Formats: sequence, structure tokens, C-alpha cells
Amino acid sequence: MSSPAEYYKSLPPISKAFGTVCLLMTTAYQFKLYDLQDIALIYKPVFTHFQVWRLITNFFFLGNFSINFGIRLLMIARYGVQLEKGPFDRRTADFLWMMIFGSFSLLVLSAIPIFWSPFLGISLVFMLLYVWSREFPNAQINIYGLVTIKAFYLPWTMLAMDVIFGSPLMPDLLGIIAGHLYYFLTVLHPLAGGKNILETPMWVHKIVARWQIGAQPISRAQPAGRAQPAGRAQPETTTGTAFRGRSYRLSD
Repeated sequence: MSSPAEYYKSLPPISKAFGTVCLLMTTAYQFKLYDLQDIALIYKPVFTHFQVWRLITNFFFLGNFSINFGIRLLMIARYGVQLEKGPFDRRTADFLWMMIFGSFSLLVLSAIPIFWSPFLGISLVFMLLYVWSREFPNAQINIYGLVTIKAFYLPWTMLAMDVIFGSPLMPDLLGIIAGHLYYFLTVLHPLAGGKNILETPMWVHKIVARWQIGAQPISRAQPAGRAQPAGRAQPETTTGTAFRGRSYRLSD
């Protein structure tokens, strides 16, 4: 069994960075090192006082130390990591672009008054969960030892449980919307014969290459959103044949 340090070192870079910053932000808040009002997504000071950091910092607060906070962090460690090691293996730039697109989509949605939320970190986590559920819809997920469901229904199950336990509905719903938008544009629409209009920009590839983030891709000629190398690792929870998302064949 690997030590915690070895496990942390083995995590893929984007999921590890996201989870680490979220943990550090909550820890700093618990020690009263900053005020939540200074990092919340409030659009007025963004435009009137150029407090543009709010457009970024709001994504890294998942709430106070609590069971819900722990669940969100585990969702990053489980579903974000499995995505980055599975469908996005050696595609760090594509995974980073998915996170960037998801963040931008959530900012746009949150600009609509009925959708506004001061912190979009939970929404971004739910976006990861939704994309994972579409990549591995046949994975069997056990909910608190009570019931087993297919991963395809997991985002909606988690949303329903949050509502039952009194958590806000909107952050979860926003994440599902952003996740579906990304998955539709990069997978479903191209599979139906449309063009992938959300291919990863070259500047994202350059950032990843410049800073040597993650494993280098096997071939840059392979289009984003298409077939992956055969034999990629499936998540440990998968039983049976999982839908392989980007390597899906209409003739299968």
C-alpha cells in the first residue's frame, strides 16, 4: 500500500492542483486569514473597482470544513482523477481546456440573476462529475451502502440528496448544465456528424508544453475528442462494459 505522499505524488496535475488549492483556501478561511466577501463572485466590484480576481478565486472555495466539504474534495480525487487518467490520459491540455471552458460557462450562467451563486467551486466539481458519468455510464456506484446505481444517474442522485439534506440546488444544477454543454459540443455533436467547435486552442497546448504539465501526448496529430489509445485504464468501480465516450464507435 502506497503512503499518502506517494499517492499525492501520483495524482494527475490538474485535478491535484484544483483539489489542493480548494483545501488550502478552506484551511486559510478557518484560520480567518481572509474574508469570504473578498473572494466571492460579486460582479459589481469586478467592473467598478477592477477586482478581477473574483472571477477566479470563487472557484476554489467549497465551504467550511464539514462532511459536505469532504465529499466535494473526494469527488475531485475520485472522478476528476479518473477522468484525467482515463479519457484524458496524455491529454492534459484538453483536460485543462475543459476546466477553463466549464469555468467560463459557469461565470456566464451566474451572470443571470436567478442562477447567481457567490461561489462556483461546487458547480465546477459537479461538472467534472457529470462528464465522468457520461464517459463511464455503466460503472456501478454504491450510495452509502444502501443502493447501487449506474454512474449515468449519479449527478442527479447527488443533486437529489443535496436537496434532501438542505443544500442549495443551484450550484449542483449549474455544474450539470455546464458539463452537458461541454459533452454535447465535444462528443455528442461530432458523433452526430457535426464539427467539433470546441477543440483545445493552441495557446492552451503551448502553456502545458511550456510548463511541462503532465505526461506528453503520444501524438499531436490525434484530434481532440476522438479515439483514445486502446486499453486505457477503467475506473475501479466499473463493472461490465463502460461507455468509452471519446472512443465510442457508432457501429459497436
